[in-house]
Amino acid sequence: MPFPAMTKALFACAGAMLLSACNASAPAPQPAPPPAQTSYTPSDFQMPAGSGCASDIARWRAVQENDRRMGQVNDAIYAQIQGEIGQAETVCQAGRDGEARGLVATSKRRHGYPG
Repeated sequence: MPFPAMTKALFACAGAMLLSACNASAPAPQPAPPPAQTSYTPSDFQMPAGSGCASDIARWRAVQENDRRMGQVNDAIYAQIQGEIGQAETVCQAGRDGEARGLVATSKRRHGYPG
């Protein structure tokens, strides 16, 4: 028994709707929110300026003070670094700039800081 024209039209329409639903794109995924910014350095932190061994020592000391205050350096390592800073300071005050700067650079490398 042949389908009436109205039934054929409904089947055709339903088929077209099903096919279009298959081709519809899913909504684009939303990007993940950026990770929370965690700063361990206070906003008012100022790195000492200058040149020469005294300035290198002052900057290394400032980094260590900040890292200790933020809990990034334990007491034993902090004490070791302070000893290394003191040694570099003594050499710097004796006028041996290059040697003192070398001691600071060695201390940084030893403790995993960039040069």
